[in-house]
Amino acid sequence: MIVLYMSMSLDGFVVGPDDSVDEPMGRGGFRLFNWLDDRDSDGPSGHVYREAQATGALIAGRRTFEHAGRWQGDHHDGVPMFILTHHIDENDVPPGTARFVTDVAECAAQAKAAAGDRNVLVHGAGAAQSLLRAGLLDELELHVVNVLLGQGRRLFDNLPANYIELEQVRQLPSRDVTHLHYRVVK
Repeated sequence: MIVLYMSMSLDGFVVGPDDSVDEPMGRGGFRLFNWLDDRDSDGPSGHVYREAQATGALIAGRRTFEHAGRWQGDHHDGVPMFILTHHIDENDVPPGTARFVTDVAECAAQAKAAAGDRNVLVHGAGAAQSLLRAGLLDELELHVVNVLLGQGRRLFDNLPANYIELEQVRQLPSRDVTHLHYRVVK
């Protein structure tokens, strides 16, 4: 399965305003990751974190990849990384297990094949929207943080006007975040 794992503010932002390579989460955006302080716990945040780390491949958008410092070539445990991009510069060789892919369906197919019987983790608003538009995203794990950022980049800003039906399969409240898991109804 292809599963989006994203932290977001209650008002739907995944980064604060003025995000850039130098300030990858924008102003105030790193607040969205405070729940990771509990990633080693036996509580809900620890459970969700371990679940994400058990995935067998990663799909990310090019913007997310660049803003994350290309994860220094390794997102977690050396899993293959498939970076969805509009253009590939022949002189730009991604580090580690990362590879650039321009077609969303091809990207999803390659990631699923690489992940084997494990899930594919998705990061990035652009990648999530592309996969949703193509009908290739199976589930969403949203870490909704108890904060209003007010501005920044929204997770679902550029979707078409038709709706996408979701079925909630899990809700795990924690100290300053609620982990919501949805299945995309196809």
